[in-house]
Amino acid sequence: MNIIQEAFQNLYPGKQLDYSASIKFSGKFKPYNANVQIDRFIRHLQFNLSRSWKKVSREIIIGLIQSLLLRIFKGRKKTLNLDLYDSFIKNLHITIPKTKSEPDLLESFNRINEIYFFNSIEQPNLKWGSKSATKLGSYEYQTDTITISSLFKEAEKELLDYVMYHELLHKKHKFKTSGTRSYHHTIKFKQDEKQFKNVDLIEQKIKKLCTKTKIKRAFFPNWFK
Repeated sequence: MNIIQEAFQNLYPGKQLDYSASIKFSGKFKPYNANVQIDRFIRHLQFNLSRSWKKVSREIIIGLIQSLLLRIFKGRKKTLNLDLYDSFIKNLHITIPKTKSEPDLLESFNRINEIYFFNSIEQPNLKWGSKSATKLGSYEYQTDTITISSLFKEAEKELLDYVMYHELLHKKHKFKTSGTRSYHHTIKFKQDEKQFKNVDLIEQKIKKLCTKTKIKRAFFPNWFK
């Protein structure tokens, strides 16, 4: 049976997939990324997967396809394959090579890991992003990478440490999936986030820094190129 048809029928028993469908492996994606494109005119689904998925088991790929199908057809579904896929993504960090480590970010990671996690968090890849005042940081499960805005290169250490703490909480808590949505800021996540020392003051300082940066960008855009 075609893997896409199998994924659909396990997800929607008794129904027929009224679309033609195909899978394309691409080198343009980051490891373990994927998307699905729908052409309603010719009724075709195009699943685009990074080449790293070629070495993953069929059962997990079925779960990936099911997660993409749910984005299109909606609904709240639970299957063994979806559970396998979620577990695979949550545990990717174990096998991902650690090749990126900026000195200032590594120092911040070590401070936060010792103070708040008792050195229990495995070091992820660490890199600086653009000087963004809107996207301050991110954690990417597929590459086990924390990216932090270059805005914090010259900021107070405690501000950088707070953003690092926030992203490490994502690494620790992972995510919960319900229907077509994944929840990253769970109740437990938010409770832990408030454990950071002087959290309210730190958040005020970060907000002030971002507002100041946005004003500078409006008047001196060349500074941020």
